[in-house]
Amino acid sequence: MVVHENPSRSQFLKYSDQPMVSEKVGGAEGTKLDEDFKDLERKADITSKAIVDVLAKTTEYLQPNPASRAKLSMLNTMSKIRGQVKSTGYPQAEGVLGECMVRYGRDMGEDTNFGGALVEMGESMKRLAEVKDSLDIDVKQNFIDPFQTIVDKDLRDIQHQLKKLEGRRLDYDYKKKRQGKIPDEELRTSLEKFHESKEAAEISMHNLLETDVEQVSQLTALVESQLQYHRQAVQVLEELSDGMKDRLNNAQAQPRQKRMPKPAPSFDYSDTEPSNGGYSPTNAPPVYSSSAPSLPNRPSLRQKRQSTDQPCCKALYDFEPENEGELAFNEGDVITLTSQIDENWYEGMIRGQQGYFPCNYVEVIVPLPR
Repeated sequence: MVVHENPSRSQFLKYSDQPMVSEKVGGAEGTKLDEDFKDLERKADITSKAIVDVLAKTTEYLQPNPASRAKLSMLNTMSKIRGQVKSTGYPQAEGVLGECMVRYGRDMGEDTNFGGALVEMGESMKRLAEVKDSLDIDVKQNFIDPFQTIVDKDLRDIQHQLKKLEGRRLDYDYKKKRQGKIPDEELRTSLEKFHESKEAAEISMHNLLETDVEQVSQLTALVESQLQYHRQAVQVLEELSDGMKDRLNNAQAQPRQKRMPKPAPSFDYSDTEPSNGGYSPTNAPPVYSSSAPSLPNRPSLRQKRQSTDQPCCKALYDFEPENEGELAFNEGDVITLTSQIDENWYEGMIRGQQGYFPCNYVEVIVPLPR
C-alpha cells in the first residue's frame, strides 16, 4: 500500500500569489483575475493539500515504521516488474512480537507455566496481526484508493488547467502590448482562448469542491474499518485475558518444588595413587532421619576448656531444623563438635546454640577423639 504524492499539492495558489491584478507587461496593465476565481482557487488548494496530507498520514498510521514502508514499497515494485501477482505484506509489530513469544515459549516447553503462557500470548498476538492486516486491506479499498483516484485524476486535471490558463494569460498580455502591430483577429483569438482556459479551470476546481459528499463518505468508511478492527482486537484480547487468568490460578495452586541440596565433592587424601586433579562426587543427596535421637545427659559445653584443636566441622549446606533439638546453621559455618550420636548424626554447638544435625551436611575439620 503506497501513496503517490501529488506533485501539484502546493501549486494552486502560485498563480494567485503572482501580481496578476497590478502586473504590467511593457507598460500595459496585466489581465486581471476576478476575486471569485481567486477564492475558488484558494478553496481548491486547501482541499488538495488536505487530501494529499491525510492520505500520507493514513499510510503512516497503518504502517508506522518508515524503514519497513520503504522496503515494502521496493519489494512490491520489484514484484510488479517481475510479473508476480502476490505482493509482500507489511510486517505488523503484533506479528513480530507474537513470533518471538511463540519461539521462546516452545524452547522452554509448553508444559511449563511461563513457556505455556508465552505460547498462548504469542498466538494471540499473531491473531491481532491478522486483524491488523484486515484493517489495512479495508482502509486501502474503502478510503485510500478513492482518495488516490482524486489525486491522480482530479488534482492533476486542475493543475493542468491552471498551467494552461497561466500560459494563455501571458500570451494574451503580450499580444495586447503589441496591439496595433498585430492583426486584431489574432488578439481576439488570444482573448477567447484565455477565457476558455479560465472557464475550464473554474469547472475543474468547482467539480473537486462538489465531491465533498463522497469525501465524507470515504471518511465514514475509514471510521467503520477502524471500529471493526478494534472490536475484533477486543475479542482476541478478552479471550487471551481469560486464558492468562486461568493459567495464573493454576500456577498459584501448584505446590512449590523444594530444592534438595546436592552433596559437595569429597576428596580422599589417603589415596596415594597418582591423581590427575579430579575428584569423585558422592552419588546420593544428603538425607537424614526426621526423628532426631534423644539428647544424653552430659556437662555443658561452656564448662569445657576451649582449645585451638577442638573438634569441629564445616557446613556444606544450609540446614533448617524440622524437629526439636536439631541445630540450624548456614553453608560455610564452622560448628564445634561435641559427640557423634550414631553413624548419621552429630551433636554440636554454634553461636551459643546446641543440637543435632546430619553427618552428610558437614565436612569434618578436626575429628572427635576416639
